[in-house]
Amino acid sequence: MKLTSVALTDIGRVRRQNEDRFVCNDALGLYGVADGVGGLPAGADAAALTIQSLETLVQRAYPEHEASFADLVVEVNHRVAQLGLRLSPGLGIGTTLTCGLIRDNRLRIAHVGDSRSYLLRDGRLRQMTEDHSVENEARARRARGETVDVPAQHRNALTRCIGQPYDPEVDVSTIPLHAGDRVLFASDGITRVLDPTELTEFLLAPKPPLSVLEDIIRVTNQHGGPDNSTAVLIIVDSLD
Repeated sequence: MKLTSVALTDIGRVRRQNEDRFVCNDALGLYGVADGVGGLPAGADAAALTIQSLETLVQRAYPEHEASFADLVVEVNHRVAQLGLRLSPGLGIGTTLTCGLIRDNRLRIAHVGDSRSYLLRDGRLRQMTEDHSVENEARARRARGETVDVPAQHRNALTRCIGQPYDPEVDVSTIPLHAGDRVLFASDGITRVLDPTELTEFLLAPKPPLSVLEDIIRVTNQHGGPDNSTAVLIIVDSLD
């Protein structure tokens, strides 16, 4: 497989610190973003340790044996939770993690939190992950016939993150890749500002990959840049 990958992060227009981190490692075939959870201390530390631990564990596990991607993420959670006991014993620390591992022309995705992964194929954008938010959980319960009222200020609160004291439920999926596919991992600093139609237009633009991400972040900041913005873009050039 031949692919091109780029990554970019920006502090935005409001935050005083960038608590996003990313991995864009062609040697490991590992890509993704981690976004320190707002409202908890040491978000940057949580995100940094998450990415560092993920790279270390993938390097150890592959290609020697096919360890479960979800199991690796659970181990990452354990390490971040241990750091939280030292840095913030009362509240803990937390981060999202949405990442992908490319092997045998397939993309394996592991997801906890509300960062996102998208696939652009044949001009159509598909969101490959679901936000682990209070609002989405309430929507699922309503679909089962339950009456659920969520105050507006809590709708975007996370129901899962990396760093919690128990093993998180990790959403995993595997997607066969096609030549021409474009895969985007993005923190919510981007996805809460730009809608899928706008992202599609950016990803379809006949520009170098890094210019595409620069445009995405530039427009996000033009719309106020309310949060850190981080994106990783993978372009599958061929499957040969």
